[in-house]
Amino acid sequence: MSRMTIRLTPLTVSTLLARLRAEPPLVQCLTNAVVTNFTANVLLALGAAPAMTDIPGEAGPFARVASGVLINLGTPHEEQRRAMLEAAAAANDAGTPWVLDPVAVGNLPVRTALAAELLALRPTAIRGNASEIIALAGLGSGGRGVDSTDDPESALPAALLLAEKHGSVVAVSGPTDVITDGVQTVRVSNGDALLTRVTGGGCALGAVTAAFLAVADDGGALAAVAAATAVYTVAAEPAAEAAAGPGSFAAGFLDALAALGEQDLKQRLVSA
Repeated sequence: MSRMTIRLTPLTVSTLLARLRAEPPLVQCLTNAVVTNFTANVLLALGAAPAMTDIPGEAGPFARVASGVLINLGTPHEEQRRAMLEAAAAANDAGTPWVLDPVAVGNLPVRTALAAELLALRPTAIRGNASEIIALAGLGSGGRGVDSTDDPESALPAALLLAEKHGSVVAVSGPTDVITDGVQTVRVSNGDALLTRVTGGGCALGAVTAAFLAVADDGGALAAVAAATAVYTVAAEPAAEAAAGPGSFAAGFLDALAALGEQDLKQRLVSA
């Protein structure tokens, strides 16, 4: 299969961001207990509408009316696991784009088995760190808890494998984020290390990804996932520049997401 690297442009990102703000998508988040509040605030700052509907009997019906769905495996208690499978199946049936974030898969048996079941339901996008993506593809055993012990470029073969096998766009996070649909690959080299010092700094990106997928053009999933990554990581830079530490960064990051515009993307976006 022919593969190529493409560059993400500020115009592509700003067009999708403007569309998201003009028609705010409703994003259903089945996510972990540690990051629920931060994730909801990130979506609100971006211009989307969050809904934390994650119990059986409601998760499926809600996925049918949501604009996009996030399934994050950070704290997958039994009831939520059933809700996640229900939501993924309903999203597929309704044509709702959904994102799988396979938090800490590999060494932990319950979430790893659940991730395999969800993967078989063909998520629109998969977002994780390098060790998670490698483990999800069956090419490694995972990182140190939620922390990656691999770099994004080393996870590219695993990302390509997942994309080709399951029809998903795969985003591997790191200093340079690598996003691929199995044919085309985009790299985004923005962000700041303070994102790793805030609870939910990585997990909330899955929700942002679902929001951008909700406003994507037909066949535009790769651009949407890459744009979500770009908006998120570019916004982290002015927030970090003004921050005294992780606490002020978290508040500043929400402000930066709300204020981000085309000029910021033109000045800061690094894609190759």
